[in-house]
Amino acid sequence: MKTLILYLSHDGQTMKIAHEIACKMGGVVEVAPLNPESAVDLKQFSQVVIGASIRYGHFHRNLYQFIEKYHLQLNQMPTAFFSVNLTARKADKNTPETNGYTRKFLQKSKWKPTITQVFAGGLYYPRYRFIDRVMIQLIMRITGGETDTTKEIEYTNWNDVYQFADRLKHQVNRA
Repeated sequence: MKTLILYLSHDGQTMKIAHEIACKMGGVVEVAPLNPESAVDLKQFSQVVIGASIRYGHFHRNLYQFIEKYHLQLNQMPTAFFSVNLTARKADKNTPETNGYTRKFLQKSKWKPTITQVFAGGLYYPRYRFIDRVMIQLIMRITGGETDTTKEIEYTNWNDVYQFADRLKHQVNRA
């Protein structure tokens, strides 16, 4: 049983989550950045997991390109999708049904993952470029979030990540 975890990460939190999932799953897990130009032989995997983050209200276009290319194969095997965004820091926005970004993505997608999850991301003001820091601060002000640009806050609930990894482990064992 071999699992492939692909991720798209702007500031590293989605990558960090992907690697933590792989560690908690154990077994044979390959973790790699999602690149739609790379040829991927999905047949060598018993399960595929894709993680993607939101930046300025959108998933990266590479996610849509990859799904357009591989949705038929993905829909014929156990798969999972996890979304990472700051909106999910709020209890009423941290499920696939209540998180607007994830819900819209899943409704429009040709790919229908077996398992879906939403995780809150990290807010790392000091690491951002000036324009990103100002834009994210504005978004956080509008949404009632942290605006102190000297702070770094990790909103990710790691217990949720570990539970997701357990679900994935059980899914691949059933396949």
